[in-house]
Amino acid sequence: MLKTIAIMIAVSLFAMPVAAQVPPSATQIDRYDDLFKAAHDGDLEEARRLIAGGADLEATDGNGRTAIHIAAFASHGPMIALLADAGADVNALENDAYDAVTIAAVANDVATLQAALAAGNSAANITSRYDGTALIAAAHLGHHEVVRVLIEAGAPLDHVNNLGWTALIEAVVLGDGGPDHQMCVQHLLAAGADTSIADRQGATPLELAQSRGYTKIAELLGG
Repeated sequence: MLKTIAIMIAVSLFAMPVAAQVPPSATQIDRYDDLFKAAHDGDLEEARRLIAGGADLEATDGNGRTAIHIAAFASHGPMIALLADAGADVNALENDAYDAVTIAAVANDVATLQAALAAGNSAANITSRYDGTALIAAAHLGHHEVVRVLIEAGAPLDHVNNLGWTALIEAVVLGDGGPDHQMCVQHLLAAGADTSIADRQGATPLELAQSRGYTKIAELLGG
């Protein structure tokens, strides 16, 4: 009983939402020109013209976003492919340490995610101010199809972020216990995620699920 209470207190203290990504604002979009505008608009013809004219593929806006980040936020997979083929760094991180894969993962944008992965954006990148991964972010949000795609792309299953949480733990402590988070847990378990990795208070995913009353997830975890 005392251990259960301790787990619940720890979860309440640490279960903060991951810092939100910052997409380009309307003001920024209005000010975009050249390659930034083409990336946001998905204008492949204009992007090709600008690239042929020597456009700087690694130029950044005020938030450290390159054209690839802008294209990811705007869901333009073909633009990501074009920029990557032209030599842009598809693994670049913007000021909040997000790459195109994590931007797409948080948006639950499977098509853009697949385009970024196909362009060479690694699913193993350490991203966000929490030193996490796209997989952790997707599991947290219950984006189960994104979780599946990232696992197939080689995302590290057991990476521990600077909150002391894995994707499996985040699917529990930042989830709602419902069908979407259940599917995330199923995908992670099927891929071999380590259920013995505990949080900083020593609570395992099973104990965390039990403490929150997430019966179905607890069953999946062997409880």
